[in-house]
Amino acid sequence: MACVDFVELATDFLEGALSDNAEWHFIEHLAECGGCERNLDQIRQTIATTGELTPSSISSDARAQLLTAFRDWQRQ
Repeated sequence: MACVDFVELATDFLEGALSDNAEWHFIEHLAECGGCERNLDQIRQTIATTGELTPSSISSDARAQLLTAFRDWQRQ
């Protein structure tokens, strides 16, 4: 498995949505590639951190910046 394929499958892996064969290849790649292991750890940390956010804990400026970034993301 190439790293680019790994990145594409990371969310499905974390959600338990990969087929047994795809999961096997994913885990095999993970065991051999430190970069992808770090990437997966970063995704897990992001999920954990954002799971702690509440609407009231985000400033109105930060909220506006995030909404603008997501709206403009597909245009770029």
